[in-house]
Amino acid sequence: MALAGTMATAIGANTARAADKGLIGISMPEKTTQRWIDDGNNMVKLLASKGYGTALQYADDDIPNQVAQIENMISSGAKVLIIAALDGTTLSDVLAKAHERGVKVISYDRLIRNSPNVDYYATFDNFKVGVLQGTSIADSLGLKDGKGPFNIELFGGSPDDNNAYFFYNGALSVLQPYLDSKKLVVGSGQVGMKVVATPKWDAATAQSRMDNLLSAYYTGKKVDAVLAPNDNIAIGVISSLKGVGYGTGSMKLPVVTGQDCQVQAVKAIEAGEQTSSIFKDTRQLAKVVATMVDALLTGSTPEVNDTKTYDNGVKVVPTYLLNPVLVTKANWRQDLVDSGYYTSKQLGL
Repeated sequence: MALAGTMATAIGANTARAADKGLIGISMPEKTTQRWIDDGNNMVKLLASKGYGTALQYADDDIPNQVAQIENMISSGAKVLIIAALDGTTLSDVLAKAHERGVKVISYDRLIRNSPNVDYYATFDNFKVGVLQGTSIADSLGLKDGKGPFNIELFGGSPDDNNAYFFYNGALSVLQPYLDSKKLVVGSGQVGMKVVATPKWDAATAQSRMDNLLSAYYTGKKVDAVLAPNDNIAIGVISSLKGVGYGTGSMKLPVVTGQDCQVQAVKAIEAGEQTSSIFKDTRQLAKVVATMVDALLTGSTPEVNDTKTYDNGVKVVPTYLLNPVLVTKANWRQDLVDSGYYTSKQLGL
């Protein structure tokens, strides 16, 4: 009861700023990852500039908490809900309540599944994210030039995140021909999301799995590449690798991919420990969503550029896709600092 009271108070405070154009509920999954903090802050700033009040809540990686927060937003009069779901399959009932109240729903970066009450989806081209990760591995190893064979291990994202499957499939669209030709060999034989998924994108879980892979399959041989779908997983993988001597002497660290350009990952890229990450400029994503909100509440139709790809199991959700960017040691400063996304001080580089 105390939690609900706290949320209601916070929402009430924001409602006062929403007298003219209305209240927008923003539900983010957690705030241990810097990107979600930035997403929330960007959204609040942009919507405020358009005259909307906001109720920003973080679910602290707890599904019932996210549901309760969304229910509070609905009961407090939110006109639009912007939701980055913890688990895209668990919100059908609360979104039915939103629909009954005439509340519009924008699925933010993670597709909400199994509900007819998702009006729009805004995200990055998630299949392309995987393509860029696979390309980073292929280019770094010289696979296009016929080099190989190389040993690789595959990691997937959280199985409750619809995006994880797009990332994995996109990467395999690049890597599968090399796996088929044996230029790439999965030393453990572990392939497919059912086997390689990393629940909650957890670094410690990734580190533990990498520890097990190294001890079971890499005695007397070296792993040359690791497909890590985001920076949390990359951090865990690299920690495991360094723990058994990779990165010292003649034992080079393998090619390791990532995603989100977290500060620790950018430092690892500059240090030569992580090969690449994927930059998804969440400032641009926030702009797209704020424009969608404005269109929904002023009687116009939000702009989309994909009406075929994102089937949530009940409907194909109209989607706006943004382009991801591959970041390496060669371009991180240009794309991340010169663009104003980070300051040099934030990165400590």
